[in-house]
Amino acid sequence: MTAPAAWYPDPTDPTLLRYWDGSAWTDHTHPLAAVQQETRESQSSASQPLSRRERRAAESQEQAEREQIRGGVDRQEEQRGESSEVTREGAAPVRPPSGGDTSEARSGGDVPFFGARKIARELQARVAELEASMDRYGLLELAALDTEKRRRREEIAADQRAHEVEAAQVAAAAHRRESELEAALTALQAEIAARRTELADLDREIIGVRHSIEVQELGLYDYEHPAESSADLATRLEALRSEIKSAVREKRAAHAASNFTFNNSQAQGRKFVGDMTKILLRAYNAEAENCVKSVRAGNLATAQARLSKASEMIERQGSMVSLTIDPQYHHMRLTEIQLANDYLQALQREKELERARREELREQRKAEQELAREHERLDKERAHYIATLSALEANGDVDGAARLRARIEDVDRALHDVDYRAANIRAGYVYVISNVGAFGDEVVKIGMTRRLEPMDRVNELGDASVPFRFDVHALFFADDAVGIEAMLHQTFADRRVNRINLRREFFYVKPEEVLAQLKMHSVEIVEFRTDVASEEYRASVALAAPAR
Repeated sequence: MTAPAAWYPDPTDPTLLRYWDGSAWTDHTHPLAAVQQETRESQSSASQPLSRRERRAAESQEQAEREQIRGGVDRQEEQRGESSEVTREGAAPVRPPSGGDTSEARSGGDVPFFGARKIARELQARVAELEASMDRYGLLELAALDTEKRRRREEIAADQRAHEVEAAQVAAAAHRRESELEAALTALQAEIAARRTELADLDREIIGVRHSIEVQELGLYDYEHPAESSADLATRLEALRSEIKSAVREKRAAHAASNFTFNNSQAQGRKFVGDMTKILLRAYNAEAENCVKSVRAGNLATAQARLSKASEMIERQGSMVSLTIDPQYHHMRLTEIQLANDYLQALQREKELERARREELREQRKAEQELAREHERLDKERAHYIATLSALEANGDVDGAARLRARIEDVDRALHDVDYRAANIRAGYVYVISNVGAFGDEVVKIGMTRRLEPMDRVNELGDASVPFRFDVHALFFADDAVGIEAMLHQTFADRRVNRINLRREFFYVKPEEVLAQLKMHSVEIVEFRTDVASEEYRASVALAAPAR
């Protein structure tokens, strides 16, 4: 059995202690006398009064050390015996301390019943001998040193563990702090990026404001334009306004002399030209805005002529510095007026169409009411004839009954005609009328009506809108009166009097031309008069002649 690593008496020198590492003797030695001196000093210090707990701990430790030392003494005794035998024999090497024990050898078997007292006395003697050996070699001090060494190692291990835990905590705290700093850095970077974007937006806004101020100094404002309300014209207007502003910012709206001098100074001359250009261009832009705001559906030429006159006036007033409005810029401002006029004309057309639709609906309701009244009248008349027919047949009046049956057949035909016209909305009367006193002999009106009495419609047209009544050139019934009217309107579309409101059905056409188109399309017509009396007009002319 190999002895554990510890300090043991040197087998070659009894005055020294040599360290055994568990497998071989080392070169580390220690004087035995010094160890004994330290042991006596520790024993003297231990002689001071201790508490009960400390005494119990010291006694337990002393008992453990005593048992350990006893084992060491036994091994030393055995080693010395083996060394003496080797010395006598002469050549065996020095052996390490053995792990055996005589007490263990003796106790390897059972204690006999007889002779136990003798064995006990021998064991007591052996214990006394071992204690004497321990005192002689100072093994108690060695055991105390081993105990202290183990305690110090345990303290060092505990300190290392505590240090590792503390280091782990410090590392975790540092990692958390690093993560927090990285998150804060990311947030700051995002905030910086957002602020830079906001700053760039503000810079762009500042540039836009500066440009707006520059163009406003020259009288160019973002005023309300009529074409802004049009989905079709708004895009064109926006592009045009952008070009106008670009021309003003880039100083392309007006041209002036570049070599003008004032008080023999070119610098003052340039300043004078620039100030005069700003003043006159501001006046021109203000006039262009007024023209846009005052334009109407029918005065486009007047508004454009007004702006052109302003341009000519600026050219005359700025002749000293050769100031002129750029022709392309002037054309863009005229186009701006044109867009406003286009929208107003479209708006007027829409209003006229809406008015015409309402008028057409009123005419249709009147026709329906007339048809309903006529149907009701015919129903009553037929019922009256049937009742009378029954009475005549009861009285035996055969001739009277035959006459009533003929009348009932006429009423049935009239009812059928009314029902047909009520069901067929394309059926009606086409009329061609004129008014020489109001429009001349080369203007006619072409229209259609679904009235039962078409002359009622003609008379309504001449009641208050014109000074004289209309003269009728043609008035005929057609199953497709709507188609015939549309054909005539399309044929003479380029000769309309009112090209805005298409429901104003007047045309610069002679009655003979209308008759020729009806014949060309094989329209059945009973009567068409090219010459009309125009009695009211001619009578008025005759009455006015003597006064002249």
